[in-house]
Amino acid sequence: MTTSGHLEEALERLHASGPEREGRLTNHAPMVVESLAAHGRAGAVHRWVDRYRDRLEDFPGRVERVTEANWRAALGDPRRIADWTDHFSRTLADRAWRDVLAEWWPRLLPGLYGGATHTVIRVGHSVRALEAVENAPRVAEFAHALGYWAARHQPVTSLAVLPGGAPTAEEALNAVPPIEPGHVGFRDRLAALRGLPRWADGATGPDAARARLTELVRAATHRYATHGHGEPTMLVHAATAPNAVLRTLDSLPRELWAPSLRAAWSASAAVVALYGPVQAVTYEPPVRLSAPEVVERALAHGDEHVIKLTDTALDVGDDQALAAALRSVEMSQPLT
Repeated sequence: MTTSGHLEEALERLHASGPEREGRLTNHAPMVVESLAAHGRAGAVHRWVDRYRDRLEDFPGRVERVTEANWRAALGDPRRIADWTDHFSRTLADRAWRDVLAEWWPRLLPGLYGGATHTVIRVGHSVRALEAVENAPRVAEFAHALGYWAARHQPVTSLAVLPGGAPTAEEALNAVPPIEPGHVGFRDRLAALRGLPRWADGATGPDAARARLTELVRAATHRYATHGHGEPTMLVHAATAPNAVLRTLDSLPRELWAPSLRAAWSASAAVVALYGPVQAVTYEPPVRLSAPEVVERALAHGDEHVIKLTDTALDVGDDQALAAALRSVEMSQPLT
């Protein structure tokens, strides 16, 4: 396995910055540079970080050491981002990263809503990077990603399973009821969510869970082209959050695949409920571009959510997914 070193240099540069800015907005840079490197654009990562650097803030200070005795009390405390990152850095110095993932994934999975799902998305990117090449900067990024998820861990325990069901992911996403209007911000909207349709429960075996999760990622990506106008930034996560879970499956024990599907479905459906528009629109891309051309278009645009949706669209790999990526370019503000 070989690496150009550009991604490693970018990650080391970014690890001096915290995972958030302004106390609530996510730092997307580690996820974006991994996406670019994964699609053959590692040479562009430093130029992109230069464009993004005004959105970076210093890494936060430490509060108290996280230990095996007190970690439950620290879970979900955003003041403890540095403490959690330190904890995972120490753990990964002694244990294989897949073993750490297998231990912490079921602990963290109920709280994947944290950071508006960016927590699990960052872990998904870090896992893909490690599966490609294992080295110190990528292991460090895995520690940062897990630390962010643990600090922003946010379970939702009051969701009812709505009666009925839908046979396909597309139909199930279309059946998601919107929340009542008037709520502002992800946390406020999430608190207003009362129930989601049943869809993922039928897949109990690992192979069925993978198939359904793949179907969900495809349906959510396709849906962005016709529904993304409801909230062009936030609705990206209806596709990228379940895709982060999907790309992590092979690094997990198979018995965790079915619960991972259920968590991914709840996250994707919740984003649709919180931000989806009342009406779909017909969308036909103005041009037909190849996958490398779509990557170039996203990179030139520069917006972090555009690049990450493009990354997921390339995983899906069909014309409808590429159209969704082009739709995000049209609707999003470019990075300046």
